[in-house]
Amino acid sequence: MNRVNRPYRAGLQAVVLDWAGTTVDHGSLAPIRVLQRIFADREIEITEDEARRDMGLLKKDHIRSLLRHPRIAREWERRYHQPPGEDTVENLFADFLPQQMKCLVECSSVISGVSDAVQRLRKRGLKIGSTTGYTRPLLEVLLPHAASQGYVPDCALCPDDVGAGRPLPWMLYENAVRMQIFPLEAMVKVGDTISDIEEGLNAGTWAVAVARTGNMIGLTEEQWCALPSGEAAERLRKAHRHLLDAGAHYVIDTLADLDPVLDGIEVRLRTGERP
Repeated sequence: MNRVNRPYRAGLQAVVLDWAGTTVDHGSLAPIRVLQRIFADREIEITEDEARRDMGLLKKDHIRSLLRHPRIAREWERRYHQPPGEDTVENLFADFLPQQMKCLVECSSVISGVSDAVQRLRKRGLKIGSTTGYTRPLLEVLLPHAASQGYVPDCALCPDDVGAGRPLPWMLYENAVRMQIFPLEAMVKVGDTISDIEEGLNAGTWAVAVARTGNMIGLTEEQWCALPSGEAAERLRKAHRHLLDAGAHYVIDTLADLDPVLDGIEVRLRTGERP
């Protein structure tokens, strides 16, 4: 079969960014606070580590995964004399949405350095996409809030738009369709969770993980700056190791550190290397 000529620009064409913990909400706190609250309202305590384990998933899937956790499932059955079912997922999700809507406005400031980093990406000629575990109504709250602080992606997708969320690659595929990106190795996925990395790997894109501002550290910028230097370095080391072990091609501290990574990927593409 003859190969069709490919009408695309050589090298990188797009970066697709996650939201909470990568571009907004330093420490990815908004989803955690609400997840803990809706379970506490039912007299079930979940730890921050438990809540963070599946961050990045569609929020209904995240709730479903929490209810499957052996300890939480046991606590639910002890409290309510029956195991949590799909009706439990729906009830919790119905409570999650309005509380998350309110929390988004309070907790989703654009992370320091993001707007400047995005401007540098555009100067490279790159398009800016995004994916999230939030629903479309939540994303519609987040978009103007971020725009007012200088961050406006070219494409902003959620699981509602494609029928399923991470770690499936559908949102990345749809970003590629809407932004006209081909081939997939011309795209870089950047996010702070394991499911972000898996999304990128499943789609055949480069996967870059963010360590300091996201789920792996889980601190506001003020809390991070208050850490003793030795503790901060050790927490960063562990976060980098965890994200690399999950399959990330690169790990950076913040989005502001992405430029040299993109330079490296461009070199690898020119030599014929693929993700």
